[in-house]
Amino acid sequence: MTNVTLTIGGRPYTVSAPDGEESHIEMLGRMVAERVAKGGGGPGQSETRMLLFAALMLADELHELHRQMPPPQEEVPAAPAAPSAEVLARIELLAARVEKLAAHLEDAGG
Repeated sequence: MTNVTLTIGGRPYTVSAPDGEESHIEMLGRMVAERVAKGGGGPGQSETRMLLFAALMLADELHELHRQMPPPQEEVPAAPAAPSAEVLARIELLAARVEKLAAHLEDAGG
């Protein structure tokens, strides 16, 4: 694991990244920073509100993409294989990061 510093809304955030995933985490941080710049945070905006608006914008974009997807075909494919242990471990790692960030923001009084 290595630390990656993301700058979002003019504020630095240091997060842990699995080895080899640093550039991916940096790209995700840039996506959040772009949403913040588009309206996720104004002058004097708390970190919590700034990140909330950025998350809402990203969620809205994701919702729109899902809405635009063609409906599933009538033919039902075989059930997908269960996620690998590696995928489950990454999901747990990301969930822990989100919980840690939320706790930090709550502690900061956002």
